[in-house]
Amino acid sequence: MENKYWGYHGIFDCYKGDISKVTSPKNIKDFIIDLVKTIDMVAYGEPIIEHFALHDPEKAGWSLVQLIETSSITAHFLDKTGDFYMDVFSCKPYDIQLVKNCIQEYFNPENIGTITLARQANPINQTNS
Repeated sequence: MENKYWGYHGIFDCYKGDISKVTSPKNIKDFIIDLVKTIDMVAYGEPIIEHFALHDPEKAGWSLVQLIETSSITAHFLDKTGDFYMDVFSCKPYDIQLVKNCIQEYFNPENIGTITLARQANPINQTNS
């Protein structure tokens, strides 16, 4: 029996991005606009890009939320290290490599760790418990 999934979740842990790019809200906005087009999604409204955790220099940075018609894209960028963490969740399949290429182009991290999950709430189609 073939598994049928409701959603596809890409988790991207990015190490040592270019600090000037990771700390630029303009670059983050340009990135999310390009990424949505690149992976053939439809943005639902404007991206929310806010600077958070100013009380803690280890965690301070820009956070991004972009709703898409098929779910959402979220990220948090660390000012101090250039590290950032991004999730792309969609009920429409997308190409993980295209996401990684776009990340590399806009932020140039030294490494992109990737975890992919196929999501399904219906226990008939679940493969893991």
